[in-house]
Amino acid sequence: MIVSSIWGITGASCEVAYSASKAALIGLTKGLAKEVGPSGITVNCVAPGIIDTDMNRDLDEDTRCALRAETPLGLLGRPEDAAEAIFFCASERAGFITGQVISPNGGYVI
Repeated sequence: MIVSSIWGITGASCEVAYSASKAALIGLTKGLAKEVGPSGITVNCVAPGIIDTDMNRDLDEDTRCALRAETPLGLLGRPEDAAEAIFFCASERAGFITGQVISPNGGYVI
């Protein structure tokens, strides 16, 4: 189980190094899934969208409103939203899923 970010999928202005490192994790997911798949090991990546965490709490309210407005569901994600995706991917229920990027992002990335 690998955790990336939507910025690894889309890239982000003024966040180039962060976006590049998160994109590298997506590449790692895909390559490693092919490498270890024959051994019955799955590798997946969760790339959360804007999650209402301490990292984003310093954003001013105008920025937070703009981010919510850009998200079709009109809200920021909760930590539990990312955690549930991670939990699922790490469970036996995801046994036939490998090399995939699951992105709980409220539709921010469509």
